[in-house]
Amino acid sequence: MPVTVVANTNTDDVSLERLRFIDIAGAPPFIVFDDLEEMKKRCQAAGVKSLIITGTSLRESRNAVKLAKEHDFYATVGCHPTRSTDFDNHKDGGPEGYLHSLETLISSNLTGRGRVVALGELGLDYDRTHHAPIEVQKKYFRMQLSLAKKYHLPMFLHSRAAHHDFVQILTEEGFGTNGGRDVGGAGGVVHSFTGTAEEAQDYFERVLAKNTPKYRSSTRNSSSMDHVRNRYALQPQFFTPSFASPHVDAPWCSCTSTHASKPYLNELPPNYRSVFFPPATQPERFVMGKPVKGRNEPTAVGGVAWVVYCLHRNAREEALARGEQREEIPFWKIARKAYKNTIEVFKLQELADA
Repeated sequence: MPVTVVANTNTDDVSLERLRFIDIAGAPPFIVFDDLEEMKKRCQAAGVKSLIITGTSLRESRNAVKLAKEHDFYATVGCHPTRSTDFDNHKDGGPEGYLHSLETLISSNLTGRGRVVALGELGLDYDRTHHAPIEVQKKYFRMQLSLAKKYHLPMFLHSRAAHHDFVQILTEEGFGTNGGRDVGGAGGVVHSFTGTAEEAQDYFERVLAKNTPKYRSSTRNSSSMDHVRNRYALQPQFFTPSFASPHVDAPWCSCTSTHASKPYLNELPPNYRSVFFPPATQPERFVMGKPVKGRNEPTAVGGVAWVVYCLHRNAREEALARGEQREEIPFWKIARKAYKNTIEVFKLQELADA
């Protein structure tokens, strides 16, 4: 489906001081930021108050916690589905030893600076079974869910081309309603989602709690963005800022001119653009204080929120043209509610007044 761009007649261009973001998905290779302190300054200018560094294996989870403690971020601990064979290959006690090591990392870092705020990244990825067979992924996805129950942690979930098994395992383990709270769970986020609108509906209505951020749909292609747009167009009662949790997966997944989000990002007011996407240099011409072209930064989270705003705005304009009433949700409100919900789901109350 082609992207429809409606003229932006009311950007509700508020000052940057009113915008606050938390990037909930900093990838473990964040260590590539040898100019990390400069990057943090750019985040501050863009309203990014903190980051959550994602663990994708035992090794990377340890790195995530270490980085979080050093820089006053937060961390998740877990094993990504494509790394599921790490359980079987673990030399110190096999799968049980691997799970115990994850648990120890969690239990010893639940409080204080750089604390663990979620279990993950965990789930299923049937697009990349060359990394880990399906049955191996399913086995260790299920095994890790015990830690979400025991430590009452929200989940940072991953689902690609595996919807049926993904929902089935979560349901069988008690996460089929109310975010798993009946079994000790605490909801969560489906971070990597590339399925259909109907599959997304399952997450909203069955797997995760209604008052928490839900899923991340890529801004790379129009079909993924249609999930966000169509939810508002077809079921406006579900498309509220409560369901927004923008994040950027830095240092990967930069927004580029080939992505379907580009027409929307072209509409960014200059004061937003200058801090969400500050001018970058080529890697071979690196200058301290400047971002590097092709290396994504958490500052872009504001740009992702802007795309969500634009999708909502366009769907509302089309609904009004059909004679239907739709609530207008300005950009600042999407950003503010996403910020508050992220604080709630990950229990980051100390950032409430940041």
